[in-house]
Amino acid sequence: MVVLAASVLAKSGKPLVSRQYMDMSRIRIEGLLAAFPKLVGSGKQHTYVETENVRYVYQPMENLFLVLITNKQSNILEDLDTLRVLSKLVPEFCGQSLEEDAVCEHAFDLIFAFDEVISLGNKENITILQVRQNCEMESHEEKLHKMIIQSKINDTKDIMKKRANEIEKSKMETKAKASSMLPANVTGFGSKGSGAISGPGDSVTMMDSFSRPEPSVAKPIASKGPSKGMQLGKAKKAGNDFLESLAKEGEAVEIERPVVRSGGPTATVMSHISAEPVTLNIDEKLNVQLNKQGGLENLEVTGTLSLVVNNEEDGYMRVAVAAGANKQFQFKTHPNIDKAAYSSQNVLCLKDASRPFPPGSELGILKWRMQSKDESLVPLTINCWPSVSGGQSFVNIEYESTSSFDLQHVSITIPVPRGPPTVNSCDGEWRFDSRQSALVWTIELVDDTNRSGSMEFVVGATDSDNFYPVDISFSSNKTFCDMAVETVTHTQSGNPVKYSSKRVLATSEYSVA
Repeated sequence: MVVLAASVLAKSGKPLVSRQYMDMSRIRIEGLLAAFPKLVGSGKQHTYVETENVRYVYQPMENLFLVLITNKQSNILEDLDTLRVLSKLVPEFCGQSLEEDAVCEHAFDLIFAFDEVISLGNKENITILQVRQNCEMESHEEKLHKMIIQSKINDTKDIMKKRANEIEKSKMETKAKASSMLPANVTGFGSKGSGAISGPGDSVTMMDSFSRPEPSVAKPIASKGPSKGMQLGKAKKAGNDFLESLAKEGEAVEIERPVVRSGGPTATVMSHISAEPVTLNIDEKLNVQLNKQGGLENLEVTGTLSLVVNNEEDGYMRVAVAAGANKQFQFKTHPNIDKAAYSSQNVLCLKDASRPFPPGSELGILKWRMQSKDESLVPLTINCWPSVSGGQSFVNIEYESTSSFDLQHVSITIPVPRGPPTVNSCDGEWRFDSRQSALVWTIELVDDTNRSGSMEFVVGATDSDNFYPVDISFSSNKTFCDMAVETVTHTQSGNPVKYSSKRVLATSEYSVA
């Protein structure tokens, strides 16, 4: 059995849909379909007609003809079985009213359904239900993946709500403690109760003492440090209202928050200083430019190993690092660092061992840089597929991450020139930034459970170039440079020094244009 073409024609002979399964020119198929109305008879439900070269196997369907064009060597029983299956698919996809308009409207659906039944001219062993499922492209794995992602999102929201309640409770406890620390003659100036109201003289005495306080009473009030707690209840600055409104609209602004100092006026806040004597930070910045076809234009990594010493005594130290091959990286040490010790022993120390590292400020002691056009190094690739249909732009955008990096706080910003979009599907969360006219797609964590994801949205018809450049930002606990701190020792005593370390990779500029 070899099916040359499967077609749906009107009773007048007008071709509505035709799918060819053999190499055939348009003129030939149009000629074969034009000859069919002249050959067909009447009064038969399942029948066929033959010409010198081909056989027409057809079935009338109200105002339509369903026609199979086969070669004359084809098994007619198999052809009739194929025709029977196709005759059930036409009303399945076009509705029970078999009209020309319905067939034209669902032309591509019929073509896809015919392709499921016929492959390279031969009938596939498939049922109507399987054809429907294949055309709908339902996937149990996809549904399960989406359920897992949604479960993670719901768990994260619950944790955020719980954390917000804890913060609110902590704030209320702090206010309650501050109120309890106020002087008794301020918190209880109305505590005279009914005695202050029962007699005019008592009322006047109370008002006089409050409006004209004695110096001896005011002196202890001013001397008490905890009275700073009264600032907790003061009104919010007017400027913060404006900044918060900007933040709600998507602007990146920094809102000033009040700082509670428990030690009185001389208390200072030094949250950036670790509890350990020494803090070592490995920071890398990633700069990537990708083109619209997904190729890499440039990848640049710059990194710094810096330290913070809390006091001068702890500044007498040597930092031993462990480094991998790092073949593409170029390293530079600080001018005051002993380059010979680093080159031979991977030890970072001052040239003058009698001098300490300066305390209280962050000091970069080692820098590195790497530039490449190797696409396998790109941690996150973006593909954007915009298309215009029926006065609308349909945009499918997908991300794909390599298995070597777990990415946190991923944000993908797509320009949307024609107003708020209609988002049909999204792996993650999204919001529309009206001030920048951009769609912001966020994924809290990209790991082995969601190495790829996609989003589809619809806007008014516009040129595909208007959806670029796409800007990406993220962070990671893994760096490109294979570098780690092994030990920190005191240069004079040789004893180990306690330290804390942190490793961060963040994007500096990451775009698709």
